[in-house]
Amino acid sequence: MSKTRIAFIGAGNMAASLIGGLRAQGLDAAHIRASDPGAETRSRIKAEHGIETFEHNAEAIEGADVIVLAVKPQVMKAVCETLKPSLKAGQLVVSIAAGITCASLQAWLGNIAVVRCMPNTPSLLRQGASGLYATEQVSAKQRQQAEQLLSAVGTALWLEQEQQLDAVTAVSGSGPAYFFLLIEAMTAAGEKLGLPRETASQLTLQTALGAAHMAVASDVDAAELRRRVTSPAGTTEAAIKSFQASGFEAIVEQALQAAAQRSAELAEQLGK
Repeated sequence: MSKTRIAFIGAGNMAASLIGGLRAQGLDAAHIRASDPGAETRSRIKAEHGIETFEHNAEAIEGADVIVLAVKPQVMKAVCETLKPSLKAGQLVVSIAAGITCASLQAWLGNIAVVRCMPNTPSLLRQGASGLYATEQVSAKQRQQAEQLLSAVGTALWLEQEQQLDAVTAVSGSGPAYFFLLIEAMTAAGEKLGLPRETASQLTLQTALGAAHMAVASDVDAAELRRRVTSPAGTTEAAIKSFQASGFEAIVEQALQAAAQRSAELAEQLGK
């Protein structure tokens, strides 16, 4: 990756996170470029990372090995169509836009190597989780480049089928919001049980952080970890039984099914 030249189309938060991750891994600022229509955005990312910035996309991608499309899905078609005349053989396009399929990207860009990925918001803290899918035009070297790019902000996992990105969207793409919702609910419940709100909030947040660290560091799965902290006839068992009596697992499954279905619907709408 040390010699890979990368151009970012769009310099918003996710692009800035990826650039920061690449710089932290030692990629020279001279090998990174970014374009964005906003002068303030260009100025900020240039000051933060010391990279060259451009107003026009065609200038940014000149000589790039990897082109990262980091624009909103609603403007992706227009951006791709203006980029198409400037693309060169051998360049890799990596899209981090939700809901835009590889077929749509290739229809707008031409028959070029495309990797589509779904990162999530913890990538902003380099604690992200991303699913990646490559078209048949992507070489082994380009797969490695895409993986290293997304690994700069967290975990990057390859998928065998593009439609699995809908499931990735449901699990990890939208997933942080589910945990935020649980944190909200636990904080509110703790307050109703008599704790000051700030105390309930701090206890909930630290518990969430500690549980996540335990799950990541453990050599057993989450189900076993749960069993280990659930003493028979104890307080935890009382809570778990209440969750399950209310259909907790079914609620989670239904929620993720809804997210995956909506992801597929958006792909169809945005790809037209």
